[in-house]
Amino acid sequence: MHKKVIIIGSGPAGYTAALYSSRANLEPLVILGHEPGGQLTTTTDVENFPGFPDGVMGPDLMEKMKTQAQRFGTEYLSTMVTNVNLEKRPFTIECENGDTYTADSLIISTGASAKYLGLPNEKELIGKGVSACATCDGFFYRDKTVYVVGGGDTAMEEATFLTKFAKKVIIVHRRDEFRASKPMQQRVFDNEKIDIEWNHQVVEIKADNSGVNALVLENTTSGDKKEVTADGIFMGIGHTPNTKFLNGQIKLDDHGFIITNGKHPDTNVPGVFACGDVQDSYYRQAISAAGSGCEAAIRAERFLEEQ
Repeated sequence: MHKKVIIIGSGPAGYTAALYSSRANLEPLVILGHEPGGQLTTTTDVENFPGFPDGVMGPDLMEKMKTQAQRFGTEYLSTMVTNVNLEKRPFTIECENGDTYTADSLIISTGASAKYLGLPNEKELIGKGVSACATCDGFFYRDKTVYVVGGGDTAMEEATFLTKFAKKVIIVHRRDEFRASKPMQQRVFDNEKIDIEWNHQVVEIKADNSGVNALVLENTTSGDKKEVTADGIFMGIGHTPNTKFLNGQIKLDDHGFIITNGKHPDTNVPGVFACGDVQDSYYRQAISAAGSGCEAAIRAERFLEEQ
């Protein structure tokens, strides 16, 4: 089947791109991926999205965005893209369910997945004391004790941000020195609200009905374990952009994020645009993702007009 625009991935970026391109009569197809709605579907309270003074549940917000785009003619397909051929237009898109599509333009909004530790109950506790986004969830930890896992810039940023709310922030790092940039490290060392557990790793997260209440830390040199009280744990070990299916046909940065043309969401392949967290390792917010989805749709519309 042939489409003018195919949007790979959902979330705030993909749904906003769908809304704008469907209102421009481009009849977009959104291939939803394995996590329709993206990271926000694992977030309970979203209190920083404009227009919701009382907050909104992440899954509800995504469902509203999806329905809004559908109203203007967006089609949805519940499968995952396994391969694309961007060497010539129309582009070819192969899906996990066996379908193959062609498209005159492509919008990539496949997001980035936060890295977790892989502990047994970790994923079930997301939103109940486990988080990978201090900007999203820090507000809920006012006057509480929280732990941050990691030793890079992400961990330093998360820990520093959390001190605005938490009474104590403890960074757990498996080595005896950070790999973060020196200014970032210094900011952490100078902050009296931050303590550091060097040479330790989290091996267990304990929780009750109200959420996370303790962690078990293991000394990476001696193997000794200890239990510590904690109201929450933040993963500061980075994000993995979902770009494997592109097979090196789009220019990526050193961390695997799609490189766009600074001012516009254009990639190095004419007619292919990227929006949301798959090309944004800095802001990673629902509102900035939605804004970039709008930009990608407008650029795709202009590109098709020019052709």
